[in-house]
Amino acid sequence: MPQNQIQEQRLTQEQRLAQSITQQQLLHAQLVELPITQLLERVNTEMDDNPAIEVAPAADDYADAAAMSDGGGDGDSPDDYEREERQSALDEALESIGRDDEELPVYYGGNSQQDDGTAEQGVIAQSDSFYDQLLEQMAMARLTERERYIMEYLIGSLDDDGLLRKSLSQLSDELAIYHNLDVSTAEIEHVLKQLQQFDPAGIGARSLQECLLLQIARREPSRLKELMQKAVEQCFELFTKKHWKQLRSALRITDLQAEVLIRELRKLNPKPGTSLGETVGRSMQQITPDFIVDTHDDGSVTFVLNHGDIPELTVSQSFLDTLRDYQSGKEHMSRQMKEALLYTKAKVDAAQNFIAAVRQRQHTLTVTMQAIIQWQHRFFEEGDESLLRPMILKDIAERTGLDLSTISRASNSKYAQTRWGTFPLRFFFSDGLKTAEGEELSTREIKAVIRDILEHEDKQKPLSDEMITRMLDERGFPIARRTVSKYREQLGFPIARLRR
Repeated sequence: MPQNQIQEQRLTQEQRLAQSITQQQLLHAQLVELPITQLLERVNTEMDDNPAIEVAPAADDYADAAAMSDGGGDGDSPDDYEREERQSALDEALESIGRDDEELPVYYGGNSQQDDGTAEQGVIAQSDSFYDQLLEQMAMARLTERERYIMEYLIGSLDDDGLLRKSLSQLSDELAIYHNLDVSTAEIEHVLKQLQQFDPAGIGARSLQECLLLQIARREPSRLKELMQKAVEQCFELFTKKHWKQLRSALRITDLQAEVLIRELRKLNPKPGTSLGETVGRSMQQITPDFIVDTHDDGSVTFVLNHGDIPELTVSQSFLDTLRDYQSGKEHMSRQMKEALLYTKAKVDAAQNFIAAVRQRQHTLTVTMQAIIQWQHRFFEEGDESLLRPMILKDIAERTGLDLSTISRASNSKYAQTRWGTFPLRFFFSDGLKTAEGEELSTREIKAVIRDILEHEDKQKPLSDEMITRMLDERGFPIARRTVSKYREQLGFPIARLRR
């Protein structure tokens, strides 16, 4: 037999390291990756598919049911609901205002913390839509390059309600420190007055009173407009405390006129930024923050996990009772009863596993966000992007004791609402560089400095990468020239000879 036709059988020994994943681990991994809106869909689907999962009854359910049974009618129309919601928002703003005229009440809208420490669901329009609308209006305004720069900074300083909570002196200091731009408070106020002419009315206001007056000023001249201005300007304390009878006496108007005046005043919007989100956000992707982060005056930072409309889940008591009855008499079961027992047990086990996975998801997200806040505490205190420290997934994994893939899933498609805006969790992660002395530098901070250098360079004599490298070294960023070239390209700036 030819040699090449000889078949040999060989026995080889190979060592492999394999890691199996349980169904429970897989379920947890799937739920951790879901943002709050998709988790709600998954919970509803699971409840539809598994009758053993039920919503845990709240302690006041029976009281709520009794209260609802007392009300009659077919319910309010959508227009009535929106009107009542806006009036309620204005009432809350008036009730929360302090005696100090310069104090601006803080509104959190649907994302405020409830008394029990949980957060209401807060669906907001994607932050880009709000600011982009203002930037588009800015592009059509007649502004100098300097005024345009100041206004863009003002727009970026507005909160989600469209109000300016920072003082003009603070803004002047920030522009000088972070942007090397010496601007007086008078110059900032001049630009702010132009911003306050943008839509919607009330945008850029520094107080609730100014916000309402800006809206009244847009109205056509009339006796009603004069009364509204007088009520807010001269009788603001009576208005905020809703002393309507005293307000009517102070304005010397009839009951009918007072009724019309109060109705029109209630139509004013204390949150103009929110109304802008309502008009442009319906056709855009909606973002529901998974975390509500609050920075306190003493510098401490707290947060709550947004549970949205996700109910508290429990295993159906009827299924548990049925399972217990079946198991107690399984010796004398028929085949049909055994099949029912297997079905019931499978549904109960699946329900318990799903509920456990939802709770485990909450724990994973909580410890992940807690570690991120600890790592990036200075950013959450001041809101300055340059204060973000280098942070990678491995850093948070080591701090939490969780797997690297778990941190990756937990930070994917999640958003955190902060005092400084709403950010994706990935925003807080960035690479870093180490200097020869071992000091760690954030690539985001280095890029911000490079951008600042290039934006303020002499356009007639653009800087070479070598010159930028020396300037960075003088500012305390000793990095290589090739790194400067890479970051410059990533920022979208061409080489020196093409920047003339």
